[in-house]
Amino acid sequence: MLKGFRQFMMRGNVIDLSVAVVIGVAFGAVVTALVKDLLTPLIAAIVGKPDFSAIRFTVNGSQFLIGDFTNAVISFVLIAAAVYFFVIVPVNAFVARMHRGEAPPDPTTRKCPECLSEIPIAARRCAFCASAVVGTAPI
Repeated sequence: MLKGFRQFMMRGNVIDLSVAVVIGVAFGAVVTALVKDLLTPLIAAIVGKPDFSAIRFTVNGSQFLIGDFTNAVISFVLIAAAVYFFVIVPVNAFVARMHRGEAPPDPTTRKCPECLSEIPIAARRCAFCASAVVGTAPI
């Protein structure tokens, strides 16, 4: 039982995932500090409040912390932008470069001339409208 657990933990993807989580948490802390310590005072100076995170309103004794929520939204947007521009865009470019020059795979379906549904190329009758499609070339 422990041998199986050890094999599971030593897989490359488990270790990679754990490293990614630790780096992600650290990056989240850096972005949160950036928003709280730099962007929030800048926005507060524009809005006119001394501390942007202190923006709140009260309804029937309940306080709504608009500033804290805005800080969280700004942090999320910055983290999402960083992940997109520093991970997704380079990976997509790398994958596109790897697949450059490859011929597209042969089609496995075609459109029915009657109802325009996708049907297998070898079909002689449409499964959706029952029209005969024998002898028609794939579209």
